[in-house]
Amino acid sequence: MSESGQPTFFAVDQPERLDLARPARDDRHRVRVWARSLSGMQKEAIVGSSYPTHPGTLWRLASDEGPYLDGFDAAPCPLAFMTVGMVSSYMHALYAAARRREFDLRDVVLVQDNRYTMEGSALQGTMTGGALPVALEVRIGADVDEDVLRDLVAEAIAASPVDGLQRERHTSRFTLTVNGEVISLGRAVPLLGPVAQDPERLFARVHPATNADGGHVARLEAVTPVSGVAGGVGSSLRAEQRRELHVRASCRRRPDGVHEIRQELHSPLGSTFTMLAHDGDAQHGSGLAPDAASYMAAGVAFCFMTQLGRFATIMKRALTGYRVVQDTYYAMGDQGRPGAVGAVETHVFLDTPDGADFARQCLDMGEQTCFLHALYRTSLKPSVTITRV
Repeated sequence: MSESGQPTFFAVDQPERLDLARPARDDRHRVRVWARSLSGMQKEAIVGSSYPTHPGTLWRLASDEGPYLDGFDAAPCPLAFMTVGMVSSYMHALYAAARRREFDLRDVVLVQDNRYTMEGSALQGTMTGGALPVALEVRIGADVDEDVLRDLVAEAIAASPVDGLQRERHTSRFTLTVNGEVISLGRAVPLLGPVAQDPERLFARVHPATNADGGHVARLEAVTPVSGVAGGVGSSLRAEQRRELHVRASCRRRPDGVHEIRQELHSPLGSTFTMLAHDGDAQHGSGLAPDAASYMAAGVAFCFMTQLGRFATIMKRALTGYRVVQDTYYAMGDQGRPGAVGAVETHVFLDTPDGADFARQCLDMGEQTCFLHALYRTSLKPSVTITRV
């Protein structure tokens, strides 16, 4: 993943030279992800937003899987990116609400638990990923009454795009290109309009910005591979599944506004990473670390790609390369307007000698088993607790 000598994670140098078709700018925060498969379960992505161009607008991110998918465990798993983005978005919304009310907050820690399900048979086409309600604990110090504090937290949660993600059902849409040829879809809902260009050529032109050290993502604790236990080595590659996944993130805000997030993968058994996020302001973003929306968007792309590779592995079919160009958008709420997100729109590029029918099946099962596409298509109500500190 880092054989080039470049950092695994970095802000992209001179992004204006990459000839990227950036998402259009409007009042929503649009994010485009260009991603490709690497060795094993490893993936890399270029993530760009509709914020004005500056060195922090484009990021190179990477993802891997742990022993449960026979991965190399060299980077956070896809679900980590979504949980980190969600908890960072909540933190950003909480401080924005406090500023509007002229409240001083202290010792704030957000602890978020995301859970997902996987049930059914890949061989029979019944395996399906699911998303369960998010549990959020708000640990907070503030010199206000209980009712006022509860109202502040409720305002922040409603304003975050994460609320729109969970509140409504969103239907994902796709195009499919196989071995360079655009083909019709199977069960997946088609994305109308022109098909994006294959992103493969972009990655050779991506270089770190000056002084980029990749320090916004680091592994804190490596998991010990264990066989023969739930969530252990190879467990996620079984053709039949009935399991629940659990990802946790704990978020603190530094004095410079950067969010420090500890991400833990409890089920299956995975490593612990620390990740930094920073949203800046709504108009100009930030060059200090990827913003919450970029993490969430990357998580969806990475998770979907894991399911493509996992399905091909289980079916013992050849999928020699796979790439996506994915568009999502996010809107922060304000003054009674709730936060919102749009449906995921993905252009899928598959390289396979096994033909168009397998490619359609691969796309269908990739969407059906993807935990984060399930999160988008499922209406959920988060569980929120407030703890004074």
